[in-house]
Amino acid sequence: MTITAGIDVGTSAIKVAVFRDEGAGPEWLSRALVRIRNRDPFELAGTAYDQALEDAGLTRSDVDYCATTGEGEAIPFHTGHFYTMTTHARGAVYLDPESRAVLDCGALHGRAILIDERGKVLTYKMTSQCASGSGQFLENIARYLGIAQEEIGTLSAQADDPEVVSSICAVLAETDVINMVSRGITAPNIVKGIHISMASRLTRLLKAIGAKSGKVMVTGGLALDQGLIRAIGEDLEKMKGMEATVTSHPDSIHAGAIGAALWGAFRHQRLAQAAEPVPA
Repeated sequence: MTITAGIDVGTSAIKVAVFRDEGAGPEWLSRALVRIRNRDPFELAGTAYDQALEDAGLTRSDVDYCATTGEGEAIPFHTGHFYTMTTHARGAVYLDPESRAVLDCGALHGRAILIDERGKVLTYKMTSQCASGSGQFLENIARYLGIAQEEIGTLSAQADDPEVVSSICAVLAETDVINMVSRGITAPNIVKGIHISMASRLTRLLKAIGAKSGKVMVTGGLALDQGLIRAIGEDLEKMKGMEATVTSHPDSIHAGAIGAALWGAFRHQRLAQAAEPVPA
């Protein structure tokens, strides 16, 4: 039996996933998610890790391999570290084996990743950090409009005349939104317009990496924003030669942690095989 854990240290949240493999395939035992909110992310990583282990009835000494991803390489108790693209790719395939591309929509950027059936990264492309297609930008806008992030998807569906944000720079885009409010544009039309703008940038990334067909799994902090998911799907339908379908999963925000734990199990097995004595 092998116990592995994955810890994804993101910009806004810590995600943890704990798995057990007794030879019949990985079994997801527990998970944890802690919002950072200006607190020490590495201290929170330890807290979230212990919480997930407690939920699984385990302690740190029971874990054979603790893998980190994101900004988690500096966590002192980790066994190994994996790049974010590889962990989100593996996590996407775990959540839906038919996934052939990933849209990692995080707090600071969006990233499109083309993958194969095993979760191997074939190519990728990402937005710049200043682009107005990030979770942090959407969070700032929600705060300015006085709405909760959980309301964004519902409001977006209520739009009847969306006002699209044209600026690539997040600072200028926020100024655009302020001007919209002063002109009396409703919150649903502002939010839907932002979703349309973000979706346009993300679908262009998908086209650039050649993700023209198959399922696209959205991961990261914006994966549960159904308004954004709808906008991406609508934009894909308009693009010539793009027959990909976009989807998300209730556990999409844990994709990086899932992938880290699964890659950790693979590496642990390889290390164990390498340590076996050679028959005489």
